Amino acid sequence: MAAYKCIIFDCDGVLVDSEVLAIRTFIEVARENDIDINLEKALKELKGHFFEECMRKVEKMTGKKLPQDFESRFRKRSFETFKNELLPVAGVDEVLQSLELPFCTASSGPQEKIRLNLATTGLLHFFQDRIFSCYDIGRWKPDPAIFLHAAQHMGFLPEDCLVIEDSLVGVSAARTGGFDVFGFAAKEEEALFRPECTAVFHEMDQLISMISDKR
Repeated sequence: MAAYKCIIFDCDGVLVDSEVLAIRTFIEVARENDIDINLEKALKELKGHFFEECMRKVEKMTGKKLPQDFESRFRKRSFETFKNELLPVAGVDEVLQSLELPFCTASSGPQEKIRLNLATTGLLHFFQDRIFSCYDIGRWKPDPAIFLHAAQHMGFLPEDCLVIEDSLVGVSAARTGGFDVFGFAAKEEEALFRPECTAVFHEMDQLISMISDKR
């Protein structure tokens, strides 16, 4: 295809190393309500899904109902955890400094969470007003709406943009919307990502050369 004109980054797991922290915190709060979930299974089942869908999945897995205040308790606990433990994804700072194309982030999380996480990891200044949240439009991945929304606001068509995703839910959303998508996946996940993605990479320092190869 023609050269990419814009890069759309997912946030959790692509810019900030938050996936394990978030799901670990989810499990901790659930266990306080006598709802026990295995971390490995939770990572597999919940990664990339928006919060309400994660709650539904856990309730289906365990046959138990989460309390009404679960989300507020989780948000409070996770903000504290992220403030103390959250780190940027290794190498992403260098990628953002090196990019010559316009870029933004499009995430399933609320604006407050996205901005807090980017600020905590020292990445917020890269994005300024180019932060797009599913909560702003009321539609979540695998619906492609958030990527279409981001592309429109950035001034580009889907075919001009490249999406960077670390979850199969996000990959599906990007492909449905007509975007090329690079999967940021661990080596053991490559077999799952490879058929669905334009390309797959394992380390963030691979990304700039991969984008250049596509231009």
